[in-house]
Amino acid sequence: MARRLCPAPGSGAALRRGGCVCNVDGRGSNCDRKADASLGPRRADPGATRRTVSARQPAAAAGGGQASAETPGRAQARPGRRARRRWTGAGLVQAPGRLRSLVRRSEGGLVALATLVGCVSGIAVSAMTWVTQTLRELLYGLPAGTRLSAADAVTPTLLLVGPCLGGALLGLVILAAAYLRGPRKRPAIDPIEANALHGGRMSLRDSVYLALQNVISNGCGASVGLEAGYTQIASGLASRLGIAFEVRRSDLRTLVGCGAAGAIAAGFGAPLAGAFYAFELIIGTYSIATLTPVVVAALCGNLVSRSLIETQPLVDLGDMQAVTTSHVTSMEILPSLALGLVCAALGILIMRGVTLVERLVQASGLPRAAAPAFGGLCVGALALLATPQVLSGGHGALHMHFAAEGQGHGIAALAALFAAKATASAISIGSGFRGGLFFASLFLGAIAGKLFAALAPELVPPLAQFGLTPLAYAVIGMSALAVAIIGGPLTMTFLALEVTGSLPITGVVLAAVIASSLTVRKTFGYSFATWRFHLRGESIRSPHDVGWIRSLTVGRLMRRDPGTVAVETPLPTFLRAHPLGSPSRVIAVDGRGRYAGIVNVPEAHAAARDAAADAQPVLADLLLHAGDFLTPSMNAKDAAAAFDRTESEALAVVDGPETRRVLGLLTESHTLKRYSDELDRQRRAMAGETD
Repeated sequence: MARRLCPAPGSGAALRRGGCVCNVDGRGSNCDRKADASLGPRRADPGATRRTVSARQPAAAAGGGQASAETPGRAQARPGRRARRRWTGAGLVQAPGRLRSLVRRSEGGLVALATLVGCVSGIAVSAMTWVTQTLRELLYGLPAGTRLSAADAVTPTLLLVGPCLGGALLGLVILAAAYLRGPRKRPAIDPIEANALHGGRMSLRDSVYLALQNVISNGCGASVGLEAGYTQIASGLASRLGIAFEVRRSDLRTLVGCGAAGAIAAGFGAPLAGAFYAFELIIGTYSIATLTPVVVAALCGNLVSRSLIETQPLVDLGDMQAVTTSHVTSMEILPSLALGLVCAALGILIMRGVTLVERLVQASGLPRAAAPAFGGLCVGALALLATPQVLSGGHGALHMHFAAEGQGHGIAALAALFAAKATASAISIGSGFRGGLFFASLFLGAIAGKLFAALAPELVPPLAQFGLTPLAYAVIGMSALAVAIIGGPLTMTFLALEVTGSLPITGVVLAAVIASSLTVRKTFGYSFATWRFHLRGESIRSPHDVGWIRSLTVGRLMRRDPGTVAVETPLPTFLRAHPLGSPSRVIAVDGRGRYAGIVNVPEAHAAARDAAADAQPVLADLLLHAGDFLTPSMNAKDAAAAFDRTESEALAVVDGPETRRVLGLLTESHTLKRYSDELDRQRRAMAGETD
């Protein structure tokens, strides 16, 4: 089969630019242009300008238009003049060519890049931690190193107005950003969305902006954690580094996961949990190809963070006698499963509560910049009326509840604390503060576990015979509720292992997180992050790479400018113009140029031959699929479904259902071939195979 370079329609400079390779069968072609980051440079001819398809190219817009790097409406660079990059609107600093080549060709080069990402993540996390702690100490007059949620000497006035002042500052930042950057059409891309839809491409400017908002929110005492800012800035830096090295799409997704792994490992002092956070929540899968870079990044992030700032462990259990009263057996799985189911229900309620607060704030008509100040006032009132433990992420409060002085709380006190902290978190996020629920879910889970330990024996007396203490239930509840809200069963299981150092306790934790994860997935279907995507209209359920499906649009796959015929054309004239052996399908249009249907050439010849001399059919009688067509924005999956529904081997592509102007023709065989090729490429990338 001959191969030629096909310029984009309407582009006279396409060959100079380096066009795309198409399959030509003599009757036309179906374009094989690819926007895959794994492809290397191609040349149209010896004098053509090099066009490297790499990770620095912007992703296709979700659900719209032609995703090719050579979209027909795009402004063309003048000959001999280098086109300006479009990712950030400014030039992008690139790594030297030899280093780029080393990273692309060698797994060791990718590991070295992951090492750098882990170190940078540790530095970024340490800086954010130090800044937020300094803000809290200055705002609330705390002694050096004292956690806000564990402080008991803060004046009532500061408790009330502190979060409000932070909300006002956040509102000013939002106004300043809107003035400097202009109105935004869509929110910033987080690591999960970047890996799912955009091949790992993130905006560093947006990541810095979100990290700044997270620092202000957590530093003023809003009930949000820093882990969202940690992963955003670390993954944004990793993405920018990968773009500078022009790594493949799959490698860029891995680097984004490395950034998140290093950030979580540094923030929680748990490299195993950080690594599996990346595998489960950012990359979406575990493979041999991603194991080394992700684990190396997590270890480096943890080591750098420990060397820069003094960090406390997540919890300090002392010795295991505080966790169990007897040898842990498989029977302890039963109450753990019950606690997992309870935490699943609580997690769904918390996620629904955040959405409810957001809708109430929107319905109130409050300006976006004023909502955080109002939310901060409500959080401050909760801290004043209930306890300062509802403020900030809750690190200090969690330590206190695992310490000796934190024991002995009654059922009513624990229930009130759980309700207050959950409400404060919902108000904080719902009113516009930036942050995550990771640490808040750990704290709430620990409280839920202690509540379960106090209530369960009263409701089911045989549960008192098991050898788990309230602290053990706190560890189990901590992991189970975090899984319900955040996701990542193995992430939370390894977090429990690194906290307790006990394999038997880790076993019962695993049972609880499986029960919690399965219940949430089957009854609710989302984690907190994917639930937010769902509310925005995105159909993302995981970080698995589905962006290539959206970019593989009908507009890219179709054969452009197919031959058309007026529906009023006499049949003998049509048959003379399209003899047997010519293209088998011709698109018919009406008098206004609108799509009218498809004429099958062999069937038209057969109908004319079989008809009586005085009853010759007209062309309008032979039209097929008059009401069935495709649009350029459909992806390959939608097109395949349309072929199945219409039982057609080819469909016309029109610009829209109203105007129905014919743009091209797409065959089922070509669609399935390209879809199969992309699936195979994704499988090979997941397995670590490279071309």
